Amino acid sequence: MKIIVCVKQVPDTSGKVAVNPDGTLNRASMQTITNPDDLNAVEAALALKDTTGCQVVVVSMGPPPAEGMLREVLARGADEAYLVSAREFGGSDTFATSQIIAAAIHRIGVGEGDIVLCGRQAIDGDTAQVGPQIAEKLHIPQVSYVADIQMDGSTVTCKRILEDGYMTVRTQTPCLLTCIKELNTPRYMSVPGIVGCYDKPLTVLNYEALKDEPLIEVDTIGLAGSPTNILTSFTPPQKGAGMMLEGDGKETCEKLAGLLADKHII
Repeated sequence: MKIIVCVKQVPDTSGKVAVNPDGTLNRASMQTITNPDDLNAVEAALALKDTTGCQVVVVSMGPPPAEGMLREVLARGADEAYLVSAREFGGSDTFATSQIIAAAIHRIGVGEGDIVLCGRQAIDGDTAQVGPQIAEKLHIPQVSYVADIQMDGSTVTCKRILEDGYMTVRTQTPCLLTCIKELNTPRYMSVPGIVGCYDKPLTVLNYEALKDEPLIEVDTIGLAGSPTNILTSFTPPQKGAGMMLEGDGKETCEKLAGLLADKHII
């Protein structure tokens, strides 16, 4: 059994977001972190490894510096990593990105008992599209917004969170699951893991390595092959400081009504 986990290095959105003239993010000018939801997917894979002894493989598409992030995931307990990186892939939207990652996963191989795990969404785009699109392009079933995973042979039972409750979904492997933060609490890197992470294999898959995969066509990847692009992007203005009103209920309501009247809100 093999679990393939898709992870992404994203800008730390707590700071200022820089944008290139073509609308793409200027990632070189920003601090980066591992996408938080992807860490829940990593933890889910490692928990299954603890109980089943399966192999955990992580895949990330990004620039060469993303190798550092992959080493951190290896230090958490993953067994092998693949970095999908090439200039031809730059500027890809969700459709093109899912094609490229699906091609990489196809090359790695997804067998009958295998699972692909993704985070719910990335904090730099918030689309939640790439995971489901990968499943469609690999022609495997998918379950999104997963908050619990139970394995019974080749049957996977998931608790899928809805706006007003949850539903139980059963599917067969191979399948793809997108994980939410309620699924688990990601573990930290261990000292032995940090020491040994550079002894674990990390393979770079460039355009030449993937160009013969059926999903890879030069006119459907990268910025030129993306059906959508960013018209504009900006950092929203910071909200002003809040005001605390003290007193009993009647006094507080009177103060609030007076402030709203002064601002011509009421």
